Amino acid sequence: MRTMRPATVLTAVTLLLVCGAPDAGGQQLPVYTQFMFNTYVFNPAVAGTHNYYQVRLNNRFQWTGIPDAPQTNSLSVYGPHAEMDMGFGAYVFNDATGPTSRNGLYGSYAYNLVVSGDMRLSMGLSAGILQNRVDGSKIVLLDPSDPALINTVVSAFSPDATLGLYLYSSDFHVGFSAHQLFVNKLELYDDDTGLNRLKAHFYLTAGYRYNINFDYALEPSVIVRGTAPTPVQLDFNLKAHYRDLLWLGVSVRSHDALSFLVGYTHENRFHFGYSYDMSFSPIRHHNSGSHEIFVGMRFNPVK
Repeated sequence: MRTMRPATVLTAVTLLLVCGAPDAGGQQLPVYTQFMFNTYVFNPAVAGTHNYYQVRLNNRFQWTGIPDAPQTNSLSVYGPHAEMDMGFGAYVFNDATGPTSRNGLYGSYAYNLVVSGDMRLSMGLSAGILQNRVDGSKIVLLDPSDPALINTVVSAFSPDATLGLYLYSSDFHVGFSAHQLFVNKLELYDDDTGLNRLKAHFYLTAGYRYNINFDYALEPSVIVRGTAPTPVQLDFNLKAHYRDLLWLGVSVRSHDALSFLVGYTHENRFHFGYSYDMSFSPIRHHNSGSHEIFVGMRFNPVK
């Protein structure tokens, strides 16, 4: 890793890097509108809770129309052990905003046990490596004679870990997870601004499926994000399913956006989803919304 001397622009970049996008309430981790389709990314305990392996791909394009707006991509694969009550998984993500980016690679282990009837409790752990990166070639300085960032790429690698609990049955689930447990300092440059430290993040998720009849079902779900000292952020979603073939949904993110979702499942194996966010925060005047694409595939049962 290369070091560089302090400058005012470094403080601004550090703020952007460690505080996250404004719509995330100051959070450092990516935000997904279609969170209910890939809860494993938020909670490693989800690995092994199904009897098959699956692959999930999410691509998010935030605030279309704003230069260097945030873009997030993630790929995950997870599933059960063939004979034992445990699961394994892995995921990789890239979260970029202008000159700053975050890349992560994680592996997960989960063990689950029977609570009562078809209710089970799964406990999971993810461990991996996190890279925070600043590309100075993408920064335009007010004073071009200042060489602090021009054509300089710096990065900081740090270990990372996540713990999760997941209580579930055939028609409901509740999960809790804690992220960035090591609260690492980002050694991007020599001088400490007091801002370059990762923060622990906490997620609470819940969902319930209500089958109206053979053809139709309703599924409300919620995710609560929190990290001190920023306010808690809540997403509430309601989806309507038709024969597990088509779904339509609407979601509200507190202090940020109203979202619409649509999706299709082919032969109960391939899943496709799309969501569109309309901001109602002040940034709505400067963008034309956010787009998110979800693609998933499930494999044959292994147990």
